[in-house]
Parts: sequence; structure tokens; C-alpha cells
Amino acid sequence: MTDEPDHPLRYREPRQARSAATLARVLRAAEEIAASAGLEEMTMSGVAERAGVSVGTIYRRFVDKGQLVAALTERMLERREEYVSEQLRAAEPSLSGVMDAYAHSLLRSFADSSSLFPELLRSRGTTPLDRGARTITELHRLLLEAAAPYADQIRRTDPQRALDTAARTILGACFHNSVRPDPVTGETAVRQYADELGNMAIAYLLTPDLHRATST
Repeated sequence: MTDEPDHPLRYREPRQARSAATLARVLRAAEEIAASAGLEEMTMSGVAERAGVSVGTIYRRFVDKGQLVAALTERMLERREEYVSEQLRAAEPSLSGVMDAYAHSLLRSFADSSSLFPELLRSRGTTPLDRGARTITELHRLLLEAAAPYADQIRRTDPQRALDTAARTILGACFHNSVRPDPVTGETAVRQYADELGNMAIAYLLTPDLHRATST
């Protein structure tokens, strides 16, 4: 026996523009309440009141609070994927430009509702973690795609592995910042930290392997 619900966690996607607008309002209200008071304090009736809809409207879309939380997790992760994708497309056309855009977009996306994001990933057992893993895979794919035209600039023995290492390091630093008790906050501090992450990554990628340099 498990404590997992026997209903699907996936909610019904709206088919009409009006329903989509209502759903967006509900999810925005849920995020605002959860970010300010925590998931434990978020209730279906509270979300309905904040969104300006009836409780019945919410229950027609979500069978319970767990399904609403799953939907909120999905939307927040989608938003991160879209934001990073947009920033990489707008990056300066160079390896350093791509790594800089990746560091800045990741740090800013994780800083958005930072206290809520880790709580969401822990809230429903393995399902949100699996969805989070898919987002990490997608973010990694986006970076590899954006950096591919400049791969010949990487001076490591294995450029693909080096890029993978740099990407994981930046991602880990950004996620760590979102869960630490004293995260980097404020426009200037966030920008400076992202600059440091980008500089670190590009310095690593442009530096030959130590074993290769000393073996000649």
C-alpha cells in the first residue's frame, strides 16, 4: 500500500480561451498564496477567493489540492524552460555569449519565487522530481544546441564532456542559491553572481586540460 492517490495527477487542459484565462488566474493566485504563506497554508477556497472564482470552478478542473500543486509545478517549470530558451536565442553569437546568457537566465529563473520552487519539487513524492528532471534535461539540451556553433573554441580534450560539466556546474550553483538560507538577492548582486558563474565556465572551457599540457 502507498499514500499516492489513485487518480491521475494531470489536470484537464482548457479548450476555450475563456477557460484558459480562468485557469491562468487560478494558477497565479495559487502561486501567490504558496509563495507568501507556503504550500501547507494554501487551500482550494483561499485560491478561489484570490482568483475571484467559485470553489466549484476549481474543483471542476482539479480533483484535489495535490492536482493543483502538480499543475503549479508544471507551469513554473515550463516558464523556466521558456525563459532560458528565449535568453539563449538572444545571446551574443559566441561561446562566451552563450555561457553568459545561460548563467544569467538560470540564476534569474531559479530566483523567481525561490522559496516556493524547492518546496514544490518536494511536495508530491517522485512525480515533481521526475518533472524537474525533464526540465533539467531540456535546459541542458538548449545549452548544447546554442553552444554547438562555437564548440571548436573549446580547448578541453573532450569538448562535449567539458560543456556538459560547465552546464551542470552552473545549474547546480543556481539551484543551490535557491535553497540556501542566505541566497544572493537584489539586482546588482544577482547580476554579479551570474557574471562570475559565466566567467568561471568560459575560463574552464578555454583552458587546456592540465594532463595534456604537462604530458608534452
